[in-house]
Amino acid sequence: MKKLIAIVLVLIGLVLVSAIRGNANNVIDVANGGVPKDAAASLSQAELVEINQLWQGSAHALADVNCSSCHQDSDTKELVVKPTQESCQSCHEVAVETFLYGKHGIRISEGLSPLTPAMAHLPMKESAMDKQMNCNSCHNVHSVDTWQASVDSCLTCHNDSHSLNYQNSKHAQLFADQGTLPRPNGESVTCATCHLPRQQLENTENTIVVNHNNTFTLKPRDRMVKEVCMNCHSVEYSYNSIFDDELVEENFSQPPTLKLETFDLVRAFEKKRSSQAEE
Repeated sequence: MKKLIAIVLVLIGLVLVSAIRGNANNVIDVANGGVPKDAAASLSQAELVEINQLWQGSAHALADVNCSSCHQDSDTKELVVKPTQESCQSCHEVAVETFLYGKHGIRISEGLSPLTPAMAHLPMKESAMDKQMNCNSCHNVHSVDTWQASVDSCLTCHNDSHSLNYQNSKHAQLFADQGTLPRPNGESVTCATCHLPRQQLENTENTIVVNHNNTFTLKPRDRMVKEVCMNCHSVEYSYNSIFDDELVEENFSQPPTLKLETFDLVRAFEKKRSSQAEE
């Protein structure tokens, strides 16, 4: 009986030691710039330096969002080797919530595997077919470069005519003229400008958020007119453009040639009403 008790105590001791060692490996190494110990152990010094440099120039660094903010579970303090959208959502609630509504994220919200370009109906680049759609697909995980995410990330996967023709558009020229700012400004027109529009958060005065629902401005098609196009263009110019299928395919490389009859009818009605008012 004593031998059995001794064996049980030894086994319990081994379990406790293993648990302690596991927790020790999962803590954040402050001396190494806040990099989790397990993660740091699997990276070369050059990789650690590169990650640190990317982070130092990021908006996260300016906001004191460090490695542990994403790589450490807030409840258990365990290491999170590959943070998911749940880590992002702790700060970017609206961005993640709207992402999960769109085509890019809807599968995740339904408990399915993430969307990949291989599942898409539009032409996609062969090199990206197995890429899983999540926050990290478009945003570099350490530089969180919104300049890159606004166009380059889209063209990493999308290989359809509309996407590829962006580079030949007036919108692309406006974007290029801005230079390499920390992020696209209000005068830039990128893929994200139209498909992930910035919007004022409800019940706030100055809080602007990005709607990451990439389906929002696609259907119905004229929703983009109100949400995006009319920020710069007239209502008639916008409608004539958005319903010109050939122009959409060319990514609005020139002014619209389509003339919707609706606006002629409106002008005729207004002219008639004005004449009647004068009488």
